Amino acid sequence: MAKLQVAIDLLTTKEALALAAKVAPYVDIIELGTPLIKNMGSAVITAMKNAHPDKLVFADLKTADAGELEADVAFTAGADLVTVMGAAGDATIIGAVKAAKAHGKGVVVDTIGYPDRVRRAQEVSKLGVEFVELHAGLDEQWTDGYSIQVLIDEAARVGVPVSVAGGVNISNVVAVVEAGAKVIVAGAAIYGAEDPAAAAKELREAIDAV
Repeated sequence: MAKLQVAIDLLTTKEALALAAKVAPYVDIIELGTPLIKNMGSAVITAMKNAHPDKLVFADLKTADAGELEADVAFTAGADLVTVMGAAGDATIIGAVKAAKAHGKGVVVDTIGYPDRVRRAQEVSKLGVEFVELHAGLDEQWTDGYSIQVLIDEAARVGVPVSVAGGVNISNVVAVVEAGAKVIVAGAAIYGAEDPAAAAKELREAIDAV
């Protein structure tokens, strides 16, 4: 069954913890966004893991170099999963995977900005990563003509374990699941909702019904 990941693109530990407390009953993975970690440091990882020890805490580091070192910092702080950029060299990904194995944790490769997400996902899946994120970032989503359908199509043909992030909401989540994504990443659809808990619950129920 597909997992639901909430992407917390807020800027303070207090805000992140407040949101997580509301949606935790409905999500499997709590993602700490890159701006949040840059603003608050690795302490926010520890705070979130302490608050939700039963959830997977995803540190969206978007590491581009020093893979083993940066991953080790995050895992030591309590992260269960960290991201390395798909555009990074294989050595960086391999280094992060080495740290993950030492901690019994996992690495996710983020394909944001990569020109051929499918090809890169297939390449890096051979390096020992948990899964690959087919990701259209906020800047890409705001581009005229963007549609999440491109990610749905990629997920359907990639042939390796992937998550999908880039505008998931209640109107398209079933299509994302049916395309074969193992993790469904929802950000604004949850944290931007008037009632984040209700939004997360609705997504959870839609995923489970597929």
